[in-house]
Amino acid sequence: MPSYTYRALSSAGQTEEGVLTAENYQVALRQLEERALFPVKVVEGTAEATVPFSRRRIKTQHLTTFYSQLADLLRAGVPMLRALDVLGRQSGQGGLPQMVKELREDVAGGMSLGDAMAKHPRVFQPLHSSMVRAGEQGGFLEDVLQRIALFAEKQDELRNKLIGSLIYPCILVVAGSAVVTLLMVVVVPKLRAHLRPETFNIMTKLVFAVSDFLQHHYLMMAGGIVVVVMAFLAWKRTAGGKLALEQLSLRAPLLGRIVMMTALCRFCRILGTLLHNGVPILQSLKIARDSAGYSTLATVIDQSGESVRKGESLSAPLGRCGMFPPAIIDMIAVAEESNNLETVLVQIADTNEARTARAIDLGVRVLEPILLVMMAMVVFCIAVALLLPILTMGSAVR
Repeated sequence: MPSYTYRALSSAGQTEEGVLTAENYQVALRQLEERALFPVKVVEGTAEATVPFSRRRIKTQHLTTFYSQLADLLRAGVPMLRALDVLGRQSGQGGLPQMVKELREDVAGGMSLGDAMAKHPRVFQPLHSSMVRAGEQGGFLEDVLQRIALFAEKQDELRNKLIGSLIYPCILVVAGSAVVTLLMVVVVPKLRAHLRPETFNIMTKLVFAVSDFLQHHYLMMAGGIVVVVMAFLAWKRTAGGKLALEQLSLRAPLLGRIVMMTALCRFCRILGTLLHNGVPILQSLKIARDSAGYSTLATVIDQSGESVRKGESLSAPLGRCGMFPPAIIDMIAVAEESNNLETVLVQIADTNEARTARAIDLGVRVLEPILLVMMAMVVFCIAVALLLPILTMGSAVR
């Protein structure tokens, strides 16, 4: 019979902890109720066997299901603690049930759901926590949870589409690198033994130098790669590194436009979702700023917030920054005049996300032949570097 570690509140409001034995989770709850204890946390196993889940990542599809189911339960009139208790007993979703139980414990202790989610930033994005907090304050938590589910689903679809599009180019790069390495380490040394040094040209000497380095200094090369990667990761965490990488990604020839449009679509969708649910525009801009992902865009959003606070329009500072396309600025300006900004922002996000997805497809399709041509050129250079000495030796023999 399994054991359950519990934490409960007595009728006097005192916290009691202990371990009890029961046939299942429901029986354990019933035993606590019979003892006039209000369960705050009940976990199967002893305290030593309990595994903390606050640092574990959970799949986006599981979080989307959690948001949607919680919204349905709350809309049906189920109390928050009861709804979290129901979701916490579900299985087959990795560490999410345990995570929900921790949320229930915090909510039962008097904490709001948004604050409880904010304690686990590796599981719940700060954007989601801020939106839930705004929904609790405004009394439209069910709608916010449903829209977070839709938003997370669209973001996950775009991310999966990008990852799926890059699988084939990555396979080409790995396969091409393996073929070139095999040629330089195995084939080139064997042919070199049959060639005369006086027939070597510059390309042949360069190929042989690379082959010697790969054979005799591979440990040095591997160590150098590890050092460079670690130094890059350390530099990436610094403020200067983050800013430099941000500017590089935004100014890249083809990638920059895709990255920028993705960030703008995320901002428009979040701002439109918050406004649709009744969140004041200043608070919506503050939440959208936290989700921008780029300091340049966050600065523009701050300027827009100051403009709105002074009674001016939102479209003016957005247009002056030069980051938003003129078509989007015009749509926002017209939406402000017609008082349907929340609807237009979501439409802008939908339209431009579809265009961004097509741009990603086009970029990947262009990338594939470029990689093939590059690998073919490398193999061709190796072949020419080896064939020219052979042809020179054959001419000398004739």
